Amino acid sequence: MLSVVNEDGTTEIGSLIDEIVREGARRMLAAALEAEVDQYIAELAEQKDERERRLMVRNGRHRPRSVTTAARAVEVAFPRVNDKRVDEATGERMRFSSKILAPWCRKSPKISEVLPLLYLHGLSTSDSVPAMEQFVGTSAGLSAATVTRLAKQWTEDHAAFQRRDLSASDFVYVWADGVHPKIGLSQTHSCLLVLMGVRADGSKELIAIAEGLRESTESWADVLRDCRRRGMSDPMLVVGEGAMGLWRALAEVFPAARHQRCWVHKTRNVVNALPKSAQPGAKKALREIYNAEDRGHAKKAITAFDKAYEAKWPKAVKKITGEADELLAFYGFPAEHWGHLRTTNLIESTFSTVKLRTKVSRGAGSPAAALAMVFTLVESAQARWRAVTAPHLVALVRAGSRFENGQLVDHPEAAAA
Repeated sequence: MLSVVNEDGTTEIGSLIDEIVREGARRMLAAALEAEVDQYIAELAEQKDERERRLMVRNGRHRPRSVTTAARAVEVAFPRVNDKRVDEATGERMRFSSKILAPWCRKSPKISEVLPLLYLHGLSTSDSVPAMEQFVGTSAGLSAATVTRLAKQWTEDHAAFQRRDLSASDFVYVWADGVHPKIGLSQTHSCLLVLMGVRADGSKELIAIAEGLRESTESWADVLRDCRRRGMSDPMLVVGEGAMGLWRALAEVFPAARHQRCWVHKTRNVVNALPKSAQPGAKKALREIYNAEDRGHAKKAITAFDKAYEAKWPKAVKKITGEADELLAFYGFPAEHWGHLRTTNLIESTFSTVKLRTKVSRGAGSPAAALAMVFTLVESAQARWRAVTAPHLVALVRAGSRFENGQLVDHPEAAAA
């Protein structure tokens, strides 16, 4: 089928598809807003004044406004709500606030994620505007000045994040890794030293992100000392790759934390030390270790791995037998958490989502600005992180409960009682 190309470079078919998508997005957003208001009013239908009139009623629609979404700019008229309720504590009139579309919102969070990503990939502030216009179909609210202002705000947000008090953030589990996103850092071999953690309520949170050298004990110590200075307590378990300067720094700054080596990194290191013909069998043997039902079976699997590969490839086997305790530390924690604790996948998947794979030419302007962009993208991804499985067990771990092979065997409070 032939398509006619218009003067603006679009085709009739392409334009039609875009219009269908945009109209569908507009209708879905309008329907969602209508349903949200209907539900809110229904929940408060019993609240009436002294004359038995409802305190919450619909009152037409607000003036239509354009909202920039991933499906391009759409125009929507928000339902108007007449709320006559009064806050007893303050005496002020109460107002309905949509969780779908806040009154100030002019672009979706997805668009807010795209802007720093374009910026990181080398686009200047002036280049970002036409790039976004091609993506969303409008440049409204996306001027070069807007992008510059956003970049300044990202830098300020990152600075505030680096200064925040951690004394109330009880991180029970921590993942650590050095990530190489190729964003034009200040040193040739620099990377991003990333700490993510699980709080006592089971929720996940970014703890720190700073420039440093992955193999440097001092670089990791600087990050950890800063967290300690701002009130962070010793975590119960830290998960990371074996070949980092992290572990010596951890012993100095947070000596009470136990160590767990990442099985994804360890498997990769072992396999790389073997010939290709032996790699499939070795991968299967390693899975037998970290997927074992308990520590005893895992140790038997290590013995079997040793017996099968030690004669020909002792260096590869030493990577397992030499760190067996650190590789099997997760067995001393709830079985429901094992899938989270065996690897640093949270960090890897987050940076994969952020898609920091392209070498930056200019655009970000400075290493500090580039780091602020990365922080903004990770913070956006953080909003989608789910709590760990069985989050209630995290508090038991922090309380000092003892787990063997994933099962609770001793609870300090129960013993005291």
